[in-house]
Parts: sequence; C-alpha cells; structure tokens
Amino acid sequence: MSRIEVIPGLHPDTYLRHSLHSPEAVWTEKNCYGDLWIELLHALKQEPLAMLPFTLAVDFEGDQWTFFKPSLEELRALYGIDVQELTVWRPLIDHAIEHLGAGKLISTEADAFWLPDTAGTDYRTKHSKTTILLNSLDVDARHLGYFHNAGYFELHGEDFSQLFRLDVGPTPELLPLFAELVRVDRLTHFAPAESAAHSWELLKRHLGRRPTTNPIQRFGERFQHELPQLLSSGMAHYHAWAFATIRQAGAAFDLLAAYCRWQAEFGHSELAAPSLCFDAIAQGHKALILKAARAVNSGRLLDASPQFTEMSQSWEQGMTMLQQAVHGPK
Repeated sequence: MSRIEVIPGLHPDTYLRHSLHSPEAVWTEKNCYGDLWIELLHALKQEPLAMLPFTLAVDFEGDQWTFFKPSLEELRALYGIDVQELTVWRPLIDHAIEHLGAGKLISTEADAFWLPDTAGTDYRTKHSKTTILLNSLDVDARHLGYFHNAGYFELHGEDFSQLFRLDVGPTPELLPLFAELVRVDRLTHFAPAESAAHSWELLKRHLGRRPTTNPIQRFGERFQHELPQLLSSGMAHYHAWAFATIRQAGAAFDLLAAYCRWQAEFGHSELAAPSLCFDAIAQGHKALILKAARAVNSGRLLDASPQFTEMSQSWEQGMTMLQQAVHGPK
C-alpha cells in the first residue's frame, strides 16, 4: 500500500516546534499527552496556548502531582476537534490503516523502547509506557510518522514491526493499549483575539477549580518526609519519583506562565504579574530536580525548605493576582 498521511508534508528534519517546546522554555518537555496536543494543534495551524487554563487546577495528590491533560470537551469547543476512545478489538495496525486512511489520527499508548526519539533515555534500553499520535503510515515500507513529546518523528523497520507487534503471534494474555480517535475534519478557525476571548472564559472556570490549600507547601512537607527513602532507594527510583512529582509540577506552571503572558498580549496586561510568579515556580522546580538528584547520587541530606517556602509564596501571590484580575478585588 502507498503511504497514508493525515497531515501531509511533515518531516522531522524540517518540522518547526511550537514556542512552548523551544529551548527557551523552562521545561522543554511537559508530559507525553500534553506535549502531543501542543504539537498537533501547532501543525494544524491552531494556537495551543488557548487550551492551557486547565493547568490552574494541578494539585499535589500525595505521591504525585496531577498528570495534567486538556479537556476533550474544551478541545472540541476551542478547535472543533472531536476525540473518542478507540475500541482496539483487532491488531492496532489494522485500525491505523482504516482510520488514518479515513483522515483521522490515532492517539495510542506505546512502548518507548521502540521509539527512536527517546534515544539516550528509553530507546532500546528500557520498556516504559508513553503516548504517541499516529499521523503517517506506510506498511510496505514499515514507516510511521508520529507526534511524541516535543516534536514530530519517524520510525522504520524493526521499530515499526515491534511497535505494532507484526511479527508476534496471538497473545491473549496481553491487554490492548488504550487508544483514541482524533477527528480533525471540522476544525474551527478563530482569529487570535477571538481565540483568546474564548479561552478567557475557560480561565474563569478553571480558576474555580484551583486547589483549596497550597499544593506546593504540601509537596514540600512530603518531600522532607520522603527524602531519607529517596536517598536509600537509588537513582532509578528517584527518576521515576521525580517525573511524577517535580517534573509534572514544574512543567504545569511553565505552561501557566506562558498562558498568562499570551493573554497579556490581548488586553489583559494585569496577567503579566502573575506570570512572573508561575515562572518562578517553574524555575524553582527545575533547580530542585537537579539538587535532589545530586543529593540522591551522593547520599547527602538536602534542606529544600527555603526553596519550597519561596515557591509556596509565589503560588499564593500568583493565584491571588489571578483572582483579582478575573473577578476584581474582594
């Protein structure tokens, strides 16, 4: 069969990432699901910044921070994109041929062991679950073009065969991976100011969903309590823990800071000040993940309480200023 492309003309060597994934971002990669939406919307010539009010609701959940995701209903309202769960009742490659051929993309869980863009971390070294978005497919050439993390990539040959389990017989005990259909045939194109206005309404909604107590303060308390265990459990345990905690928090506030700066360009200059608070939180977590890694590697205790105090104060100040910007002073 010939190559199928839902969004034509994409190539890793020429693909230009959205600014949210630029080297200037505090956290170049956020999380796999949020990242692929940023780049898919960018490739569709939509503005991904408009979807970001959901980051206001991120919270410290106890053993992790919220794994933040855009609301599917809000994706439909902002961009006209429809997302539905895909019933994986036959081999994924068959679903891919059918639905990509019909102009629909597929978001699916995947094993990063077979994703060459993870070279240096998981590729051919560690099996780990992630999410990719299938865009371009050629079964005969064993080629796949896909969105993952901070960009657009391709894989071929054995990686293709293993990802789709082409050379493996039936394995009834293996549960199918979760996947979604993404329909982009009814895109809604708003002018930038109109997109910002629609997003402002989402900001009002998500501001009411923010944590009722300071999540960074709670995280700081848990960090100091768990630090001895982190020191004794080694770097592999630390990396898993840090991804679920420090990285999720830092990336979420990096996005929230960018969102506030974006809204400030459309008549809401009062959001420039809270953007600085959220940027300080993103920067603080970036410093923390490195300091904690050095502590675990050396086995030495780390007093991070001053850093958590500063970030906690930034959260309080940023949320207070946002509340005043949206609803006026009490």
